[in-house]
Amino acid sequence: GPCTECSCSSGKEIGKDASNTKKKENGDQSFIPKIFFGTRTHKQISQITRELKRTAYSSVPMTILSSRDYTCIHPVVSNSSSNRNEMCVELLEGKHGKSCLYYHGVHKVSEHHALQSAHGMCQAWDIEDLVSLGKKLRACAYFAARELMVGADIVFCPYNYLLDPQIRESMEINLKGQVVILDEAHNIEDCARESVSYGVTESQLRAAREELDFMVNNNIRQKDHEPLRAVCYSLT
Repeated sequence: GPCTECSCSSGKEIGKDASNTKKKENGDQSFIPKIFFGTRTHKQISQITRELKRTAYSSVPMTILSSRDYTCIHPVVSNSSSNRNEMCVELLEGKHGKSCLYYHGVHKVSEHHALQSAHGMCQAWDIEDLVSLGKKLRACAYFAARELMVGADIVFCPYNYLLDPQIRESMEINLKGQVVILDEAHNIEDCARESVSYGVTESQLRAAREELDFMVNNNIRQKDHEPLRAVCYSLT
């Protein structure tokens, strides 16, 4: 029969062409799943990355997803007691004529890690290491961690980044076909409950009730607003 051990076989060539076509259709790369490692707290991520550094897999490309509370290095935003997420978005949109200098330097971090990897110097790191590097390079650690997710084999993050659909969407996390590891998984039930729960104050309920009163009294989509108003009344 025809040779099947090398590319001289016509059958092998056809198979090779088909394989190349398939690879091209998939963006010239075969799919390699990422490992998403979820923990209960940010402190536990520090412990796990410290242990990872002691293994033979210390040089595996990785990243840590965390909130701006842990990774923002902008001097005004990071030292503010108000909502850092909103302040960050305002800077990125340039609402007050100001922009974030650190955001525009995000690529410096990924270039630094690529250079370390090329020289075989890449090692597992922690959030504090990334923040220190960000300050040194004047680059945003928050968005740098998200950018590093593209080439990472292991992604560390708190549970809610994997369980909460809104956070998953905002962080552009796609778990389809990926490997998910949940540390101390007996805590998942509480985390899942928190993800679909929402807290409101009495003043917020009263404000909502007043707005719904206005809608109903002015015949604006009464069928939709009357049941909502009834809920606000019953809760207050």
